Amino acid sequence: MRNVVILGCTGSIGTQTLDVISRRPDQFRVVGLAAKHNRELLLKQAAQYGVDKLALFDGDGADGIPHGMESLLELVTLKNVEVVVVAVSGVIGLLPTLRAIEAGRHIARASKEVLVAAGELTMDRAKRKGVTITPIDSEHSAIFQCLQGYRPDQVDSLILTASGGPFRGRTRAELEEVGVEDALNHPTWRMGGKITIDSASLMNKALELIEAHWLFGVPAKNIEVVVHPQSVVHSMVRFIDGSVLGQMGFPDMRLPIAYALTYPDRLNLDLPRWSPTANPYLTFEALDEHVFPSIAYARHVIKVGGTLPAILNAANEEAANAFLRGEIRFVQIWEVVQKAMTELPIEKASLEAILTADAQARSFARKLMSEAAS
Repeated sequence: MRNVVILGCTGSIGTQTLDVISRRPDQFRVVGLAAKHNRELLLKQAAQYGVDKLALFDGDGADGIPHGMESLLELVTLKNVEVVVVAVSGVIGLLPTLRAIEAGRHIARASKEVLVAAGELTMDRAKRKGVTITPIDSEHSAIFQCLQGYRPDQVDSLILTASGGPFRGRTRAELEEVGVEDALNHPTWRMGGKITIDSASLMNKALELIEAHWLFGVPAKNIEVVVHPQSVVHSMVRFIDGSVLGQMGFPDMRLPIAYALTYPDRLNLDLPRWSPTANPYLTFEALDEHVFPSIAYARHVIKVGGTLPAILNAANEEAANAFLRGEIRFVQIWEVVQKAMTELPIEKASLEAILTADAQARSFARKLMSEAAS
């Protein structure tokens, strides 16, 4: 029986994690739940799973639910916690992740921003504490699974697969007038709003490239991105002898969630089984980095390092959410990110510097978008 705390329990990954847990109550017990602002669903989940340790990041405490960052930090350090699922959106997940590492918890991580903004810091602390960080992202889970039993010096490169999103095959000119509903119409995955916008701009894949660099210790030049519309091959590893291993399955996040929770074990969750005859034609395409410059941004921030990854992440989050609200055009997401990357100062990475860069980039992006709208 593994005691689990879920940060971001009301989001897409959080609710699917609870679905996995409900399928195997003999394996898991939920001992803490945290949401950003969805009080009603948080309380419903707490009643369903018998959880009395709760946190509401954006709450005010008037309803008796602990609120703010300190409430998240208290959850991850509860004495009986073994696994912390970090599925909160944004850089909110950074401090709880670092606190959970210091407490020696197993981290099942879905929040991209933790490794994008502070990959070097996070992985260094995890290594020093002997803490395992298992990825929930389907792409990183695929790579993680393919690497089992192999040494780092046997790895040549990583191949991240991308569905291509709803705008696969579009020209830059065609993206000038796309709307929010167009961008949210993802062909294979059903996700939250912000991450779906990131998938449409391929910024999601850029963030995954940065994550993969830190998670697996592979140089950016040895991480490829290819478009795979069927979303069946979740990612691949190429070894020095030329062999390539890939992990395949239906696009169902409950599979990587379960593996992240139970590693190195596997559970039978009674989910639909994929068969080669279900998808007899699997195709792969080169990514057009002229139309989708996000991947080039990722390679640049890895090369420069310091606080630049945090700047990219924060500016993108502000721009993607502004597009969701209908305040900017889709292509302006890239414009905001690029300006933030080129105009803001870059410092050596430390926790304080990363948090400062995050705040500065958000303020810069909001000001830039406000001026453009006026």
